[in-house]
Amino acid sequence: MTVDAEHDWNPGAYDRFRGLRLRPGIDLLRAVGGLPDGPVTELGCGSGAVGPALAQLQRPLTGIDLSPAMLAAAQETGVYDTLVKGDAATWAAPEPQALIFSNAALQWAGDHQVLLPRLAGMLADGGVLAVQMPHQNKAPSHRLWMSLADELFPERFDTHGGPGVLPPVTYQEILSPLGQFDMWETEYYQVLPPDAQAHPVRRFTEPTYARPILQALSTEEQAQLIAAYEDVIGSAYHTQADGSVLFPFRRLFFTLRL
Repeated sequence: MTVDAEHDWNPGAYDRFRGLRLRPGIDLLRAVGGLPDGPVTELGCGSGAVGPALAQLQRPLTGIDLSPAMLAAAQETGVYDTLVKGDAATWAAPEPQALIFSNAALQWAGDHQVLLPRLAGMLADGGVLAVQMPHQNKAPSHRLWMSLADELFPERFDTHGGPGVLPPVTYQEILSPLGQFDMWETEYYQVLPPDAQAHPVRRFTEPTYARPILQALSTEEQAQLIAAYEDVIGSAYHTQADGSVLFPFRRLFFTLRL
C-alpha cells in the first residue's frame, strides 16, 4: 500500500483529538514492563504523539509510517532518532528489537495471521510486541459510514471492508504459543467538544475510519455521504446542552513477551 500526496493523511484533522487518541497509547506503554537491551520501533508512528513517552525508555527510537505528512509532523517532535517511510506490513527490523510498539495502526495492515508472528520473530529475547487497535467497527459511529455508502452507491464498496481487526480469540490462538501473551479491551467514554460545523462524532471518525471511504468518492458524492451521516448520527450519539457528545469508544490491546 502506498500513500500519494492527494490521498495522504491530514495531521491537523487527525490531531484535532490528539489527547483522546494519545491516552490508549500511554495505557499500552504502561503495560509493557521491563525490556531487554535493544532498540524500540513504533509502527505507524503517525504525527508522533506517543514519541515523547517512548523516548523516555532511553533507547534508540525509530518511527515507521507510510504518510509523508505524518512523518513530517513526527519529525517536529524531535524525539525520534530515525524516521522511515515504510509499510508495517512489509517492514523488516535491521536488528533484534527490545520493543515493537503500535498504537492504532495495525488495523490498516492486512493478514495478521502472517504479520504478527513475523513481527514477533524480530524481537530480542525478552522483547515485547505491544499493539492497540480500535475495536469499534460494529458501533454506529463506524457502521453507519459503510452502510450509508453502500445504500447511496450500491456495489461500490466491500461492506465487509474497513480496518481489519480479527476476533480476540484468533489473536490468542496466533500469539499465545509464541510467548507470554496478555490481551484486554477498554471502552473509553470520550467527551467530544462542540463543533459548529459538524457533529462531533463525524469530526472524530472522518479523518480515520471514514477516510478511505470518502477518498473513493467524488467531491459531490463525498458531500452527499457526509450529509446523510449528519442526518442520522445524532440519533445514536446525542449532543448535550453545550453541544458536546459523550462518545463510547472501544479499543483492543495485547502484548506478547518472548
